[in-house]
Amino acid sequence: MKAMIVGGGISGLTMALSLNQVGIPAVVYESVRTVTPLGVGINLQPNAVRELTELGLGDRVAGVATATQALAFFNKFGQPVWREPRGRAAGFHWPQYSIHRGKLQLLLAEAVRERLGPDSLRPGHHFLRSEERGGKVAARFEDRIGGGTVEDAADILIGADGIHSAVRRQLYPGEGEPNFAGQILWRAAMPAAPFLGGATMAIAGHFHQRAVLYPIGPAADGSDKMLTNWIAQMTVATAAPPREDWNRKVDKERFFDAFRDWRFDWLDLPQLIADTAEIFEFPLVDRHPVDRWSFSRVTLIGDAAHPMQPTGSQAGSQAIVDARILTAELMASSDPIEALHRYDQKRRPTMNDVTLRNRNLGPEAALQLAEERAPQGFKHIEEVIPRAELEQISRSFQIAAGLDPAMLNDRPSFVAPR
Repeated sequence: MKAMIVGGGISGLTMALSLNQVGIPAVVYESVRTVTPLGVGINLQPNAVRELTELGLGDRVAGVATATQALAFFNKFGQPVWREPRGRAAGFHWPQYSIHRGKLQLLLAEAVRERLGPDSLRPGHHFLRSEERGGKVAARFEDRIGGGTVEDAADILIGADGIHSAVRRQLYPGEGEPNFAGQILWRAAMPAAPFLGGATMAIAGHFHQRAVLYPIGPAADGSDKMLTNWIAQMTVATAAPPREDWNRKVDKERFFDAFRDWRFDWLDLPQLIADTAEIFEFPLVDRHPVDRWSFSRVTLIGDAAHPMQPTGSQAGSQAIVDARILTAELMASSDPIEALHRYDQKRRPTMNDVTLRNRNLGPEAALQLAEERAPQGFKHIEEVIPRAELEQISRSFQIAAGLDPAMLNDRPSFVAPR
């Protein structure tokens, strides 16, 4: 069997490494000409860290990441709403990591070239179309480096090319642009003094305005500061920016006034924003769940399959799990078409559920309850939201996302670990 993978991001590179682990050759076609460390911070949940560890990458990831110990919610005044342990502190056998997305992608790309060979990752090749031919799937790519087009064929084609997936567009030609949720995110990463112990992911605010902050590694200048990922997010009355303007640099004055008073005893957010040199703007988007990912010899993984809002820090982690479950199904069946169908039936309902939960704030729903029930703040959160209700919000999302410690720790490996 041979696989073609469209997309050299986290999902596509993990897919290639996972297939290589079980002896299935794969080639990754990436649209951009050069794989560079773009982006800011993401979180890898223990379910994803387990899979990377079983791929033999645990030590490499640990070397460029911060092990997150806690998740803490606060209202817009900085008053504590909920706090829970994360990673090993929560009883998982694997940590939760906060990591620079670009560093993770480069780490995976390096591992692909080492294990599959230097020609296994082919940048500058943009997917155009595919068709079945002679018991194979043939794909045509625009060669953005050498010019012209190239064609390749394999037993299966895996679309891992993100929220604007060209593979998905061929399967769903009338789908259109991603669904805009009416909110804008302003994101950055900069050296800052540690807060809340130096290993906490903090989320403050409510549905229409909130801030997310977490450290993703030591500062490059050798000081005691941490490279801190921060997000300011707000509901806006404008249309989504065109795709060409995603990830563009903007001036802090676009949103600074709305967060001017967010000075807490554990963080001075206005000062953090003011000290940041480069800020990037993103729309909050996802796509509506679909009722099928696999079409004969073609399937989807990661953001190409289930592009979701970043609530709950799930997108990157679930993309890694996608790759491992698909690999397991390919090992379990001699018929690749049947394997892709079984992967679809097993994985899609769960991810569709998580996508819809994220639209309703997922585990962050407690923040909106605090805002609705106590918009002027509170003395004790239990007088506003009973602890049992807070626990239920957290527990329900953990189970849906596969983040129950006992369930994750005790289940067999999807693929035999290295």
